[in-house]
Amino acid sequence: MALSHPHDATPPKPRHPDAQSQARADRQAADLVASGSLEMGAHRPKDAREIADLLPQGTPVFVNHLPKHTLDQSLDAIVALRTAGLEPVPHIAARRIKSRSEVVAFLKRAAREAGVKKVLLIGGDMPDIHGPYGDGLSVLADNVLTEAGVREVALPSYPEGHPVLATPLLETALAAKIAAARKQGLGVSIVSQFSFHPARIIEHIAALDRAYPEVPVYIGLAGPTSPTALIRYAHRCGVSASLRALSREGMRAVNLVTHTDPSEQLTALARHMATQAQSNVVGVHLFTFGGVKPAAEWMNAVVRKGPARVA
Repeated sequence: MALSHPHDATPPKPRHPDAQSQARADRQAADLVASGSLEMGAHRPKDAREIADLLPQGTPVFVNHLPKHTLDQSLDAIVALRTAGLEPVPHIAARRIKSRSEVVAFLKRAAREAGVKKVLLIGGDMPDIHGPYGDGLSVLADNVLTEAGVREVALPSYPEGHPVLATPLLETALAAKIAAARKQGLGVSIVSQFSFHPARIIEHIAALDRAYPEVPVYIGLAGPTSPTALIRYAHRCGVSASLRALSREGMRAVNLVTHTDPSEQLTALARHMATQAQSNVVGVHLFTFGGVKPAAEWMNAVVRKGPARVA
């Protein structure tokens, strides 16, 4: 089933909810954040203890796999997260894996030393393939996850499309990966790329619900960061469509370049979710751009106060 295609539609004008509706949306927002996740740099294991004091015990923390780091170099962060009472979820970037034995050995060690049961499987977004795997589907097809004891795989989705891959190809690949994971008995969840366009996020949610109503979805949000870093990562991650849409709106563009937290996106998502009888969206996922502690502080404040009083 086809998902929604990216476009530069003008977002709807915001409506002002009554006090009861706002309270319901605030509760929904707090629930989405309390059930959510965030990412952490593989090179900063010391951050684990600090964020553990701000997050519910067992919060999933995704540990990135960047080109400059090997898989083994993320082990210290993974172990630190488990020791701090959080749930480590390693990124597995298919195109950066040098060999089958490398990824199997890493996952077995991560399971043994940190109880890792879940991974985020991504392609890797790099022109060269470092080993036997060109994409996430090829990793699944080789049964390396189940061989290493992984029980669940998170898969990416893209509300605004991908900077390189065409949307129909993304849709076909997601369906194939979900089917392959299920065939192996793996649990499956979806983590979306972030977007600055609330209407686009809601369209994407509806499309995922139609296509995969039984698959839990975590909606990506851009966490607190500097304007410069935010725009740099936005272009790198392929969310330029919402940047263009916002730039046509005058003052909304000012809000973008002074972005400090994702409260606006969370509020729009929560208001939408509060009107739905059922949905497969179970939480949000914060992209932290190297600033995991500010992201954890923001999550903590939303759970305690609600997004309207954090922004």
